[in-house]
Amino acid sequence: ELGIARKVFDEMPIRTVVSYNTMISGYLKWGRLEEALGIVSTMHRDDMKLNETTFSSVFSVCARSRALYDGRQIHSLVLKAGSEFFKFVGSSLLNFYASCHEISEARRVFDVLNEKNELLWSIMLVGYVHCNLMKEAMDVFMRMPFRDVISWTTMISGYSRSEDAYEKGLEIFKLMRMRGEAQPNEFTLDRKIVHGLSIVFGLESDHSVSGALIDLYCSCDAIADAKKVYESLLDPSLNSSNALIGGLITMGRIEEAEMISNNMKEIGIVSYNLMIKGYAMGGRFEDSKRLFREMPDRSIFTSNTMISVYCRNGELDEALMLFEQTKWERNTVTWNSMISGYIRNDQPDKAIKLYMTMQRLPVERNTSTFSSLFHACSCLGSLQQGKLIHGHVVKTPFETDVHVGTSLVDMYAKCGNIIDAKTSFINISSPNVAAWTSLINGFAHHGLGNEAILVFQQMLKQGIYPNAITFVGILLACGRTGLVKKGLRYFHSMDCYGVIPTLEHYTCIVDLLGRSGYLKEAAEFINIMPIDADGVLLAAFLSACWHWMDTDICERVAKRMLALNPKQISSYVIMSNVYAGVGKWEEVVKVRKRLRGMEIKKDPGCSWIEVKNTVHVFCVEDRTHPHCKAIYAILEDLTANVNSTLEFNSLLSEDETSELVL
Repeated sequence: ELGIARKVFDEMPIRTVVSYNTMISGYLKWGRLEEALGIVSTMHRDDMKLNETTFSSVFSVCARSRALYDGRQIHSLVLKAGSEFFKFVGSSLLNFYASCHEISEARRVFDVLNEKNELLWSIMLVGYVHCNLMKEAMDVFMRMPFRDVISWTTMISGYSRSEDAYEKGLEIFKLMRMRGEAQPNEFTLDRKIVHGLSIVFGLESDHSVSGALIDLYCSCDAIADAKKVYESLLDPSLNSSNALIGGLITMGRIEEAEMISNNMKEIGIVSYNLMIKGYAMGGRFEDSKRLFREMPDRSIFTSNTMISVYCRNGELDEALMLFEQTKWERNTVTWNSMISGYIRNDQPDKAIKLYMTMQRLPVERNTSTFSSLFHACSCLGSLQQGKLIHGHVVKTPFETDVHVGTSLVDMYAKCGNIIDAKTSFINISSPNVAAWTSLINGFAHHGLGNEAILVFQQMLKQGIYPNAITFVGILLACGRTGLVKKGLRYFHSMDCYGVIPTLEHYTCIVDLLGRSGYLKEAAEFINIMPIDADGVLLAAFLSACWHWMDTDICERVAKRMLALNPKQISSYVIMSNVYAGVGKWEEVVKVRKRLRGMEIKKDPGCSWIEVKNTVHVFCVEDRTHPHCKAIYAILEDLTANVNSTLEFNSLLSEDETSELVL
């Protein structure tokens, strides 16, 4: 609604730089480039100082409209504003000159920028390719500190446009596959460049090329094209068949993969491994086990796959038995599969014990090993154990790895040490969206909403877009800190990043409004939601009603929850607490009687403490600890010193009183 937005903008008594930037961004988003430049002229006329957001947006406008003169004028304003501004808008300025094919100017900007990130290298590379300066493009390509799929694809595309360099394009493609630095995506298949080149050179029937083509199409989710290549082969090789089977399994099309497998003249170990894994992914565990039994020859790779299958199906005893059988041929993957299996089946303590055995042996540990172990420490809440394993990581090259670093951030945050979580994040060489999200979630769960928002803003400045999980974290952060307006603003901005709100996001907003006392607004929000509320969302709202002692709304929400699940014990407990809080003792008794009549028992409260690297778990009236008598003696002394008692203690059962003390 740009017309309405412009009307509101024009009627504003006082306009700030944010107002101008919002209008510029709006026009830019909808391709109204002349109007966007008109707003910039208005800013200049009103003596409004342009900031880095303005400059970045304007350069984007000039790049899309090829407005070279206007862009140069803005460039001069940036130079007047100082080097600090230049640092922030460098990528936008570089993109502007490259888009206008002013490649010499672009190179000058590129050379001046001191901190060159992946984005700057990519823009420079694309600029040279678009100007058909492949020699210069290759020079940039070879100097790039990190080459992703976009870089490789850009080079392949560039050479494919040059009549005398077709072969070079295919060479780049083969090199990409051989080095494994990046997996092709759908853009690698622009106009079926690689496929076309292979036909031109008569290489389509070459088994290595056809297998790579099928693998290429599969990795881009272009299964139909992969099948066409496969079906065109008179005698598909084992590699081609395996490539298609692997692609079909990744897409969850197990039956089609099974059909290809059944029609193969020969089945190798790789084929068996793929189908065993595929059956497991499709929940067909018996078929996985049958195929494993039928294998004429097994390798350690097959055993590794089967260990994962057993663990996925909850058959830990069988997994452990197979693990023991591989005693003399185990590799890192074998150990990792068993460690991950324990964690998957809620036995993180055994995962760590297995690692302790592993580290005493001459077995390599890799990023997957440490990522799994830090997850195990998170599940246990064992900070000391996590620090111990971190000490092992420091002696390896993996501390700066993004996967290890992300799990390390998560572990420290969940174990209560947010300072070390932040330090671990700083040590990551190239943090991705998962790493940023992990730190945001850590700050959120520690109630540090402003810090979480600051990290979120830094992430955006780095050119990394948030995903659905990131937004859960930032909404939680706003909720825990009472930042209602910011939380709602972030929620409504999800569409700008292509993220569709899920029930989890709606739950965060209900929690955000409820925690801050906006109960009516939360109720209205639930009513207009495009998704039906579930028990988790209603429980969050019910808890807010309890906090603010609003019995009317609380009763309505509780009835709705019980309609979804009559045995939802939390509804009864919260309602009882609300009635007790406002002194409605008769209602408390009714709720308690109804609860007892349904013979529903609340799960006992549970907590844990770490002492000398050992995590001790205890529940209500737990008598299993070896020092149980001493613990209860101290507990009784502490209870005797409590100066206040709850007025409604008499209404609580003995079990509930014990839990309250716990």
